[in-house]
Amino acid sequence: MKFKLFHLFVFFWFSLSFAQSSNDLRNIDSIQKSILNSKTKDSLLIANAHYKIGEIYRYSFSGDSAYYHYQKAEKIYRSKNDKFRTAITLYGIAAIQNNEKDFTGCEVTAIEAISLLESLKQTDRVIRYKSYLYNLLGLTFGQLEQYDESIAYYNRAIELKRLLKNNKSTLQNSRNNLALSYKKSGNYAFALEQYKEILDEGNLLKERPDFYALVLDNYAHTLYLSKNRKQLPELYFKALKIAEDVNPGGYNSIIINQHIAEYYNDLNLKDSAKVYGYKAKNLAKNYFNDDYLTSLLLLSEIEEGEKSAKILKDYVRISDSLLKHERAIRNKFARIRFETDKLEQENIQIAKERMWLLIISVVIIIASFLLYLVITQRNKNKELQFIQKQQETNEEIYNLMLSQNESIEEARTIEKKRISEELHDGVLGRLFGTRLSLDSLNFNNSPEAIKTRSQYIEELKNIEQDIRKVSHELNTDFISGSGFIDIIKTLVETQSLAYKLQYNLSYDDTINWDGVSNKTKIHIYRIIQETLHNIYKHANAYNVNISFKLKNNVICLTIIDDGSGFDVNKVKSGIGLKNINSRIGEINGDLNISSKINEGTTVIIEVPIP
Repeated sequence: MKFKLFHLFVFFWFSLSFAQSSNDLRNIDSIQKSILNSKTKDSLLIANAHYKIGEIYRYSFSGDSAYYHYQKAEKIYRSKNDKFRTAITLYGIAAIQNNEKDFTGCEVTAIEAISLLESLKQTDRVIRYKSYLYNLLGLTFGQLEQYDESIAYYNRAIELKRLLKNNKSTLQNSRNNLALSYKKSGNYAFALEQYKEILDEGNLLKERPDFYALVLDNYAHTLYLSKNRKQLPELYFKALKIAEDVNPGGYNSIIINQHIAEYYNDLNLKDSAKVYGYKAKNLAKNYFNDDYLTSLLLLSEIEEGEKSAKILKDYVRISDSLLKHERAIRNKFARIRFETDKLEQENIQIAKERMWLLIISVVIIIASFLLYLVITQRNKNKELQFIQKQQETNEEIYNLMLSQNESIEEARTIEKKRISEELHDGVLGRLFGTRLSLDSLNFNNSPEAIKTRSQYIEELKNIEQDIRKVSHELNTDFISGSGFIDIIKTLVETQSLAYKLQYNLSYDDTINWDGVSNKTKIHIYRIIQETLHNIYKHANAYNVNISFKLKNNVICLTIIDDGSGFDVNKVKSGIGLKNINSRIGEINGDLNISSKINEGTTVIIEVPIP
């Protein structure tokens, strides 16, 4: 919104200024179109606007306002590294400094602008502004009465202007300025030669009558200073007539009237000198500048007595006032530079603070990220330590289960052995004694008794054989090596009951589980446990078949369910499946899962026996 308001203000001010200064509405339209049609970035558009406002103020002799806007434009152009626009803006600043008699500042600014232009490709536009700057330096050193330097700069300006086309007017201006420096330095002959060459150019009077009047007056005044007065005052009057016809009461008329008054005063024609002296003073009063002071000083020489003293006193007073005004303007320029530099320093400080804020933010983000990595890594380490401890705990639990199972089996074996011994040594001994007794009664020869006793004795023999058989079987360790399968049976029975599954467990007796490491048996146990859990959770199965087979020293565990099945290629790897894969990796096994929708799932795990 501020940017748009600034554009409206710029356009309004352009319109008002150009309408007041030149009444040229076409210029206003062109400026409006240049702003509205500009495709540059906002900051460059603002710089261009400041530059154009500065130009308007400079040509309307508002030096401080022009200086302010030039400074604004210069800072932006410098930030964009636009050397050409920076240089032409510095030219405007130098011109203001020269007008306000800040000659040192003008020299420094103009030299800097020339240095910038020297670094660019020497196009016509660059050469033109270089010639303007050298011409300005000639004016500056001329006002400082350093005429040799002034002449050198004018010659450089003329040399550059001769390289340009359609540059006749500005070339004539520089040649006139050069002649003026020769005149002020006392080299009247060379000054007259320069003025004569300019006046002899064809159509000058027709094309530039006001300039022709100026040159003619300078030529006449040089003749006056060189004591060659044959053509005077006619040349003065001719120049004055031309100036008044072109621009009545204009600036050239002031100078010409001063020169005529000076001429008549030198001839001691006081009345004529006063007429032209007061004309010059009244015209110069509108400008209130050095020419006004020159008119007062000239009148103080023409007048006599108290009137001369009064005019001289006015001269001193106005001179002091102008000096104060010039000093105030220079101070204002310095204040504008200071405020602009201060604002620039504040912007630099803000930029630094923003940069530090960005750096601190980046550091905080990086530190936070590193802290996150450290915490994540620490958590992973803790998780790995937990898994390791869990594995150790599982192994310990399994070892305890095996130890407990072995203890139970050992107790069972001891108990069976005791029962066997009791049967063999106690019951069988007694039965044997009874049989002998019955056998001794066999001497009773009664047929019926003999038959009965024979039957009892035969039955006792049968009982004895049965007891011997039972005793022998009890004393045999027929369950040795079957502890791990018993644990698996217990697991399958428990989980099948909890999950409401019908199960079938088959195993190969040739597998030597005592030769399998506890780590491998723990992982097989957990894999079966996790697989049964997954069947219950996802498969909606009713039956599950679990089998152990030994092929080429590789234990093959197969788990088959009749559940809903799934698409192996699309299913995501959950925590359970990751755990199974991790466990299989720990025992260097292989996992193969095959499944079809509505046809169940088959899990085959192959574990090599070391």
